[in-house]
Amino acid sequence: MMPTLVAKPPQGDDWMHEAKFDGYRSQIIIDAGGARIFTRRGLEWTSKYRDLVEAAKGLNVQNAIIDGEVVVLNEAGLSDFAALRKAITRRQHDLYFVAFDLLHLNGHDLRDMALEDRRA
Repeated sequence: MMPTLVAKPPQGDDWMHEAKFDGYRSQIIIDAGGARIFTRRGLEWTSKYRDLVEAAKGLNVQNAIIDGEVVVLNEAGLSDFAALRKAITRRQHDLYFVAFDLLHLNGHDLRDMALEDRRA
């Protein structure tokens, strides 16, 4: 689902909210071929996120699909899109992957599970 800007988020226990960072929505795919990172639109950006790919290879999983966002934090700890664009080409070590959802794990498609169970 694409994020929608609203003046005030819905209230009540029936809603879950996901923070919108100022970054690039991405998915990490880990399988027998290694780790790859794709943009929301399906472009493979593995070569742009070399350090994140190496970190993903270190996860103790056989295979996985992790949905999240690639960000760079400024001095105040807030995501900074301008800094992200620079870090992709110049400062790979400044990139963070903020995971939102686990869609697939070790041969199991988790998309039919409730979101709160996947997050757990």
